[in-house]
Amino acid sequence: MEMNTVHPLLRHLDLNLLPVFDALYRHRSVVAAANELAISPSALSHALARLRLSLNDDLFARQGNQMQPTPRALELATVISSALTHLSAGLSSRETFDPATSRRQFTFAATDYTAALLFPALIARLQQTAPSVTLRILYSKEYDAADDLLTGKADFAVGFEEDEMSPRAGLASQELLRDDYVVAVREGNPLVGKTLNQQHYLALGHVVVKPWNEPQRTIDSYLQQQGVSRKIVAELPSVMSAPFIVTSTDLAITLPRRGIEQLFDTTKLRVFLPPFRIPGYTLKLYFRPGNASDSSHAWMKEQILLSVA
Repeated sequence: MEMNTVHPLLRHLDLNLLPVFDALYRHRSVVAAANELAISPSALSHALARLRLSLNDDLFARQGNQMQPTPRALELATVISSALTHLSAGLSSRETFDPATSRRQFTFAATDYTAALLFPALIARLQQTAPSVTLRILYSKEYDAADDLLTGKADFAVGFEEDEMSPRAGLASQELLRDDYVVAVREGNPLVGKTLNQQHYLALGHVVVKPWNEPQRTIDSYLQQQGVSRKIVAELPSVMSAPFIVTSTDLAITLPRRGIEQLFDTTKLRVFLPPFRIPGYTLKLYFRPGNASDSSHAWMKEQILLSVA
């Protein structure tokens, strides 16, 4: 017979308090967490007091208008979120998900660029097959939105990789599409002729999008290896303003072809292949493998794959 390995704290901990911890960790607000749990802020505060007593830690401390987690709460957050996810999946495994009638909300972490690649086709599909299902988009803080996924803030993350990367612990990934980078300049740009070689490329000023404030893009790493660098004139956290900048200046931008075709007015552009070899762009879907037994999660994953097919 196997030994019972239940932690002594669990024998005295009210498990109803765990969703309180999870909601407060995600929202950082007593009012928002209480609204999600359909209880009053006062009741949530009382539940937090009991949780603090049980775990012998303050767990959350008010800083300005937010409840910030203590180091102990940060340690517990992923564990509690994962436990609640597995429990919820186990309890709902026999339930049938009916997309035609479901009012389920799915939360995604994405950048404005990755959202533009996926969500137009996905939402159009859902309008036909699941008209009451809704999507909520969080702005992704890193390529796989690990924190948002592991703490349960998001069901899926849509990110991209330029170099092959292994999923981080607790996450799984699936390739959605691959694309090649192209270089775009405005039609009539006097600095570019009929062709674009590396000398022309380096002479141009460039617009660069860095959604996660990463220190260097793959293109710049390649150029650095050749002992050269490009002149970055505008560094943006979002792709939103890039089409307006490129079409009204003599600056260039290097993006995946699909992005150029979907976000820019290509009648105002000249598009070239890069004058050097660089890795392609891979759009990926990230998720927690523990959600696989949730029929609604499996259904949404299928819809995502069909949207990019």
